[in-house]
Amino acid sequence: MSNTLDIRNLNVSVAERQILKNFSLTVPKGEVHALMGPNGTGKSTLAKALSGHEDYAVISGEALLDGENIIGAEPDAIARAGLFMAFQYPSEIPGVTIANFIRAALVARQPKGAPFDAKAYYARLYEKMDALKMDRKFTSRSVNEGFSGGEKKRCEILQMMMLEPKYAIMDETDSGLDIDALRIVADGVNKMRGPDIGILVITHYQRLLDYIVPDKVHVMYDGKIVRSGDKDLALELEKKGYDWVKEEVAIA
Repeated sequence: MSNTLDIRNLNVSVAERQILKNFSLTVPKGEVHALMGPNGTGKSTLAKALSGHEDYAVISGEALLDGENIIGAEPDAIARAGLFMAFQYPSEIPGVTIANFIRAALVARQPKGAPFDAKAYYARLYEKMDALKMDRKFTSRSVNEGFSGGEKKRCEILQMMMLEPKYAIMDETDSGLDIDALRIVADGVNKMRGPDIGILVITHYQRLLDYIVPDKVHVMYDGKIVRSGDKDLALELEKKGYDWVKEEVAIA
């Protein structure tokens, strides 16, 4: 199906232990989906497998990005195809400034030899930084080096806003954020919402979904989705806890 990130029967192992078990999920453009579940159930495994991480072995299944299977492709090719990944623990890149890092990513998507409008680039970069309440001096700092948790997450959202991917997967973006940083990051994500992007928010807690209200919520357990619903499902999880899900699965 076009205009979707369509994950079909994905089986993934890590260190010879199977984590994802016939995992299937479709995220259309224009929608925000939330993926919730207890620790160790495979949420981050999904994110890393889709991004092409070499430690995550795909046994079978496919992930179609607008009809193109990205499983088995190199991380660079996956990113060029239009998938953006915001990780729970963003990497530091010493010696590479934020401005040059984002610029290089944008230039890589242009036809070879095409001119790059630096003036327009910086005007747009500063506009997005202002929206995220980031000091413009951050453009000259190395990517994530010496950043606080909140600063790293804002930097991730800045990259997403500048790159305008077709789909974005956000792996526990709320991890380590205080309430003010959470609101700012969520506001940046909400500004990205629209018909041209599909967003999958992976989270353990409901609090992020107070600020990024999802169109659909999926509950993951033992490597697969066991329940789906609207935003009220997240509230039900907050009230009953994940033991409720485990009990339902055991009964089924």
